[in-house]
Amino acid sequence: MEHYSQEELNAAVKLISSTISKCEKMQLKFAEGTSKHSLLKNRIKALYISKTLIENDGSLGMYSKQDLENALPPVLSIISKTEKAQTKYDEGTAQYKRFKPIIRAMYISNAFIESELLKRTE
Repeated sequence: MEHYSQEELNAAVKLISSTISKCEKMQLKFAEGTSKHSLLKNRIKALYISKTLIENDGSLGMYSKQDLENALPPVLSIISKTEKAQTKYDEGTAQYKRFKPIIRAMYISNAFIESELLKRTE
């Protein structure tokens, strides 16, 4: 796994925490059982797993290998959707630049999840 500076990790955790908060607020707008509610539920759990891995706070044991595997698609979806949105703007513009931290944080999340999955298969 790539090595990340503490500054990068702190920025990723801050962004992930903010995204969790936004997703939790959005989730309240959708009825339980709807596809949007389920999508947000899965995304929120994936983000909590990512945050736990990056912070290395010792509570990782509460997540199973299956939880980790299920966390990858939502993280990859965020990367894909954000990169697609970014292509609508010219490089160097404020709109283009605002997506960079999100993309970076999700790539870090993905790396941490994949690394933990590798540890659990050894």
